[in-house]
Amino acid sequence: MSVPHPLPPPAPPNVDVSGAADAPTDDPARLRSRTWVAVVLLGLVGQMAWTVENIYLNLFVYDTVTDDPTVIATMVAASAVTATVATLLLGALSDRTGRRRVFVAGGYLLWGICTAAFGFLTVGALDGIAPVANVVLLTVLAVIALDCLMSFLGSGANDAAFQAWVTDVTRPANRGRVEAVLAIMPLLSMLVIFGGFDGLARAGDWRTFFLIIGAVMAVAGVAAWFLVEDSPTLVRNDAGYLRSVVHGLRPSAMRANPGLYLALTAWSVWGISTQVFLPYLVIYLQRYLKVDGYAVVLAVVLVTASVLSVLSGRVIDRVGKIRFVLPAAAVYGTGLLLMFLARGMLPVIGAGIVMMSGFMLVLAPLGALVRDYSPPQRAGHVQGLRMVFAILIPMLIGPYLGAAVISNADETYQDLGVVRQVPTPGIFLMALAVLALIVVPVLALRRHGVGREDA
Repeated sequence: MSVPHPLPPPAPPNVDVSGAADAPTDDPARLRSRTWVAVVLLGLVGQMAWTVENIYLNLFVYDTVTDDPTVIATMVAASAVTATVATLLLGALSDRTGRRRVFVAGGYLLWGICTAAFGFLTVGALDGIAPVANVVLLTVLAVIALDCLMSFLGSGANDAAFQAWVTDVTRPANRGRVEAVLAIMPLLSMLVIFGGFDGLARAGDWRTFFLIIGAVMAVAGVAAWFLVEDSPTLVRNDAGYLRSVVHGLRPSAMRANPGLYLALTAWSVWGISTQVFLPYLVIYLQRYLKVDGYAVVLAVVLVTASVLSVLSGRVIDRVGKIRFVLPAAAVYGTGLLLMFLARGMLPVIGAGIVMMSGFMLVLAPLGALVRDYSPPQRAGHVQGLRMVFAILIPMLIGPYLGAAVISNADETYQDLGVVRQVPTPGIFLMALAVLALIVVPVLALRRHGVGREDA
């Protein structure tokens, strides 16, 4: 078997290969209105789908199937692994075929249909179709299987094809702005879902809830067919498919692309830091701080932080992405420290704005750097690597660090006679300690002259 060649150093067709991949420019490239519409529409709808899966699907299982936390944990783990595998497989396939549009449009359409199907998946429905002794177990298995299918389709459409397409149609001069917009989509999607559809979930009208969300996703898939155009400069990867899938995990590929892997490492550190506190944030507001209007707190914080993130896009492009990361991390770290100290609604809103603004200010330049260092013929494959570093690793490490802090603090409350643990401010200090490690890969980017901004 021939030894696969390492990934060639990234040199997208629209990048000056002299080493100024991240250099600021006085003449930033402009994106067409059609491209911006596709970025915003598909970015928002994709994140709406992930919000439903990451938050409401767990609630759906808890309310209608079983309250066993092991089931939810198993479903989350299976979904994360499936999403990562799907992005690796389909990202490499889109590189090999040289096409993104069909994966985006078809994937979103099928993703929507799969999401809508959850509205018909209940214990009563399965018992009526195939009565068995343990219909709850059968329903659990069906939900996990459908969730894995949904994750496979969603990751293939959004994380692999759509994200690779964004890399294809952007260039270093405008990626700061594009990433600043994409960075707010997870928060904006939460506002849309909470504001527009939470009432259906509270009322237990899960069929209508999933049907509406699924229909929105399917319509976005149809729209994508007319909005998304494969880049004429897209370079097909003609290497063997299976070798391409695992290629980026090889040490030789890492040595050949230090900028890419240092940026991904920094992203992973940021991701672990966020996962230390994010899964417990609402519970912390409710049970430890006893903030009754936590929905108002989240709305004010998310809207303000989103506006600041969008406004930062031009600054990122002008200052340079590598230069921007550490100051942004300092803002994020300051917010974490303020959250540790904040008590009461108004102080929490102020601290939350600083924290979530820094949260997104770090994400935007890191996402843009990963695109800058993506080899043109492997932009889809890089999305699989992004899933490993930015999703899988943080989700396997961060929540357990937060759980360790919570367990050792031993703060509890009683709910209907049941003693439950309460998240404590220590989760923000743990997140801050993890975040401090981001200095290492960022300084390495500067020290090795990768993407030098003065070139």
